[in-house]
Formats: sequence, C-alpha cells, structure tokens
Amino acid sequence: MFLRRILSRRVALVTLVLLSLGLGAVWAGQLSRERLRGIVSARDPSKPTLSHPAGPEFYFTRAVYNSYGRWRSWAVDYPKADRQFLIVIRNLIDIDVPDTENAVRLDDPKLRRFPFLYALEVGDILLSDAEVKGLREYLLAGGFLVIDDFWGTYQWQVFESEILRVFPEYPIVDIPLDHPIFNQVYKIEEIIQVPNLGNAQRGGPTWERDGYYPAVKGIFDDRGHLMVVINWNTDLGDAWEWAERPEYPLKYSAFAVEMGINFVIYAMSH
Repeated sequence: MFLRRILSRRVALVTLVLLSLGLGAVWAGQLSRERLRGIVSARDPSKPTLSHPAGPEFYFTRAVYNSYGRWRSWAVDYPKADRQFLIVIRNLIDIDVPDTENAVRLDDPKLRRFPFLYALEVGDILLSDAEVKGLREYLLAGGFLVIDDFWGTYQWQVFESEILRVFPEYPIVDIPLDHPIFNQVYKIEEIIQVPNLGNAQRGGPTWERDGYYPAVKGIFDDRGHLMVVINWNTDLGDAWEWAERPEYPLKYSAFAVEMGINFVIYAMSH
C-alpha cells in the first residue's frame, strides 16, 4: 500500500507552489543543512557503514566498485547527494527511510538485502571477477540498478565492455517514453540533459566531453523485466546534491527528482 501513499493533494500543491516561487530550494536547503551538519561531522564518509541494520522500508544504496584512473569514482557526490535525495523521498513519498547513506560493495553478500542500487561515474569502471559475479546474481535475483553521470563515446565504451561481462546475453536498448518507469508518479514526456553545478550556474553548456544528447537506456531479462536503467550524458546526482543552491536551476533539480522518485517506486513495485 505504501507504494501509492503519495502525499495528499494539499501538501503536493503547497510543494508545487513553493517550487514555482523559487522557495522550494530555500526550504530544502534549510532542512538539509539541519540534518547534514551533525551527520557529516560524526562520520567518516570514506568508511561507509549501515546506519540502520533493520527497520526502514527503503535504503538508497550506492554501489562501491573498482575503477582505474581516478580513485574512488563511485564516491562522486557522496554522501551529500544521497542524503539530500533521502530527504526528498521522505517528504514526497510516505515510506520510512534512514537519515544517512548506504554504500555497499558489489561483491558484498549484504547487497542482496537492498532492492535498489545506484552507480555513477562508470566511465572508468573496472570490475573484478567477484564484482561481476555479485552484480549479476544481485540483478537476476530481482535487484534494480540505476546508472548515472557518465559522458561521451569513450566512457560509454568503457562501461559497455564491463556491463557485457555481467550480462553478455542481454542487449542494451533504448527505453521508450511510454514505458511504465516514466509514469510511476511523475509523467516524463522529455528526457532533459542535467548538467553539473559548474555548467548549470554558468548557463551552459549542459554537456560534457562529446555527450551532447542525453539518453535513457536499459537492460531487460528474457521475461521483459527491466533490471538496469542507464542515464547517459546527464548528471541526476549533481541535481540532487545541489538542489538547495539558488544558483542551480530549478528546471534541472525538479526533473532529477521526478526521475529519481519514479525509479524508486518502479524498483519497489516490480
């Protein structure tokens, strides 16, 4: 039942009015600062741990993976983006979530406790054999993976070569806009390219490298079940991380929130 217990029309209307007035970013910033000040000072984010071993209905789980080139690529925007998106989930969907992030290695058996998994900056991902096995088993068991924030031809080729090690038998395909994932709570009629903070506050460009056009692709199993959503040439996580900043355009943060909420609801209802 909780999957459809979205906030009442009155609360939703108030939220939309605040957003339209440009006050939604101020409200989110005040709320996030109060929560984040004590949390960040109390923990070392380089040592992710489970903050709530039992209880919450949903964990925003971030994938910890091996990479080459840049160290700890998995931790870009971490933990602020995760925490702020949890605040959004708590206020827009009537489900219980923890206050803090939940980062888990792909080869950790605990991964299968969490049906939703987020991975970003996969343009230099380099999976170990154990990570390939862990991710494959997780997804075939019903897990759901959201990929975000990688750009251009070269990074696509790196990611594609690694995900083919996980699923050599399943192709990567475009997800059409009439797919249910784009209409879980919010109706997505256009895929918007979401830029990083620096590009957004300068007014553009919205792209990086040669990633001029955003795309949402997916991997389906042989029953037609969507296991992986791939957001290419866009950066939803930066929009979650900087949603409280007045210089970050509301157009991008609102779209990123809508996409993220749809992904969460889809993952927990399919």
